[in-house]
Amino acid sequence: MRKIVLSGIAVIGGFLTASAQCKPVATLTENFDTWKDINKCWTAQPGKAMLYASDKRIIFYSMSNPGENMYLVTPEIKAGTYTLSVDLSDNGGETTLELFSVNSPSDAKSFVSITKPSKITGEKKTYTISLKKDSHLGLKVFLNGVHQAVYMDNLSLTPKK
Repeated sequence: MRKIVLSGIAVIGGFLTASAQCKPVATLTENFDTWKDINKCWTAQPGKAMLYASDKRIIFYSMSNPGENMYLVTPEIKAGTYTLSVDLSDNGGETTLELFSVNSPSDAKSFVSITKPSKITGEKKTYTISLKKDSHLGLKVFLNGVHQAVYMDNLSLTPKK
């Protein structure tokens, strides 16, 4: 009985510790250099394609599944107006980035588009975004070809002054 109670306390403590480490943030600066896998406060939704950390960046890879909805979702961000900048490049073809306000990373119905899809051209992208309430930011990459890839690096989200 004592083992069961102690195990239950350890499990509950583990959940509380994990949640406490992913509190809403007001800034994000991520170069992905130390990532071996997707950070636990972020969410990757690759669909039937691949979305992973490798070579000090995030890679969206279509494999044989072009047209998949692929999202990288940030930790929760405090309500406010922000400047987002991110380095994006691809290996050719038509690729786009669209930003979403995300209430719940596990509920696709909570994803609300806040920018139109913009073509990935290999240059730094900069956006002004406004979040009316604490929410996550979803970065949706669209790949329309087989074995196509988009590379994301140097993501920075700062409060707009």
